[in-house]
Amino acid sequence: MDHHDHSSVITGGRRPRRTAVRAVTAGAVVLAVAAGGAYAAGLGPFERDTGPDPAAAEQARAFLADWAAGRLPSAAGRTTSPGTAQRVLDSFTAGLDISGPKLTTEPAVEAEAEDGTVTVPFTARMPVEGLGTWTYESKLPLREQSDGSWKVDWTLSVVHPRLSDTEKFRLEREETEPPEVTDREGTTLSGAKFPSLGPVMAQLGGGGGGTGPRGAIHLVDRATGKVERTEARFGARTVREEGPVRTTLDAGWQAAAEKALAAHADGKNAALVALRIDDGEILAVANSPSSGFNRALSGTYAPGSTWKIVTTSALLLKDAVAPDDVVDCPKYLTVGKRFQNVELSEHPGATFRKDFTESCNTAFISLRDRLDDGELGEVAREYFGVGQEWHVGAPSYDGSVPVPKDETEKAASMIGQGRVQANPLIMASVTATAVSGTFHQPSLTEGDTEGNEDTTRTTPLPRGVVAQLREMLRATVTGGTARVLSDLPGEIGAKTGTAEVSDDQDNNGWLVAHRGNIAVACVVEEGVTGGGSAGPVVRALLAAAPADSE
Repeated sequence: MDHHDHSSVITGGRRPRRTAVRAVTAGAVVLAVAAGGAYAAGLGPFERDTGPDPAAAEQARAFLADWAAGRLPSAAGRTTSPGTAQRVLDSFTAGLDISGPKLTTEPAVEAEAEDGTVTVPFTARMPVEGLGTWTYESKLPLREQSDGSWKVDWTLSVVHPRLSDTEKFRLEREETEPPEVTDREGTTLSGAKFPSLGPVMAQLGGGGGGTGPRGAIHLVDRATGKVERTEARFGARTVREEGPVRTTLDAGWQAAAEKALAAHADGKNAALVALRIDDGEILAVANSPSSGFNRALSGTYAPGSTWKIVTTSALLLKDAVAPDDVVDCPKYLTVGKRFQNVELSEHPGATFRKDFTESCNTAFISLRDRLDDGELGEVAREYFGVGQEWHVGAPSYDGSVPVPKDETEKAASMIGQGRVQANPLIMASVTATAVSGTFHQPSLTEGDTEGNEDTTRTTPLPRGVVAQLREMLRATVTGGTARVLSDLPGEIGAKTGTAEVSDDQDNNGWLVAHRGNIAVACVVEEGVTGGGSAGPVVRALLAAAPADSE
């Protein structure tokens, strides 16, 4: 999990899955579509300049954005050696089966040397398909040109600090037999019948006694091929026990989830998780597209207004606001930068309950001074388990809520933007915790096995807070932004979310919901609004799913 003080997050796009390769020389990467739409603070509406020269930092962010998105000619054009840079970027990790790279900048630093070079450190997270994420740090040196512009001063070490004229990278995979997988009732689960489980089942090795995929990225001598060092290892060396890996999944729920995404995600990147509220057992994990990156468990997304469940909990825990308090909801609110509501809505004289059900950004941001700078992250960790290390039985991203650097970022974090990061697994769990009061670490494999041990420590939410959260979630369905679910049977509660990504992309759409003993979370990348994109997916799931598990 990430504790760095980032100023910008850029994600890249997917490329077609490569055929299986045992040992591939990586001179480098075709960077393609987002492993998870992440909020780009440096490119979005809350952009602010950092470092000694704003133009240098801006050029660094633009270079990383182009690189991550696969716009390699454009990225290379921002360097001092466009031809060489494009060739290297084209080949850097071409054989590493990387999809959805994410490049995160740090504040720029002006070099002490008289040449005035500006350095922008960045963290690269490169998901290696079917194995895990290769994370490393590097630096962008930027030099001012004679015309006053800034360019990346090209060297091989820009891409990775150990990439050089004499050394390159190689991926080696260890072939392992995929385990047989069953659902909670013993029904065999196959990738043919449940396509979206493909990337999930390939990752089950760490839990349930499976071997799982293994591999490593080595730094090798270009001339001899000799391994100089191992940069990253993936997968546990365990011996699989006889018999199938029994999961917590439910074949009925899984089938309904896959059908809902196929019918209503409109071909967009999307992901969904359904889990039991009373014990955290995961009933369905669905991804669109159904091969490649496991967005549902490992995606890194700004959760948008679904995060207001956590923000509301933090405010209620310290009696900073009550549902009937008047908290005005204007169209705009400026905190360093101008924030606004979806579709420029406004609700003068609204109660806090109304602000919640209509998802008013400006009202929530106006309450930021009632929370200490690190309080939102502390509440997320202590009561919801977000940011602690989860062991669910497969690789997962467990969320990050950094302490905001300034008031603008604090304002953004109140509405699930800025550097707050989550995914459907986290938000389904957040919803389950909010309506039950107790966090249960989600689990994908049954029993107390390696890979799903629970090391989390949380505090239950007070009953009064839970009652208020449930009432507001229900009101969001009966008369708020989640009315798309209002005609379904059962006492459904829900929260929509719209998360800004960048000026170049439509917003991601979110919806979380609970009914009976089930909590669900769905994200649709570039879905524009939560109710309009994730809403129909969740509605179809709840309409078609088996009776809620009690």
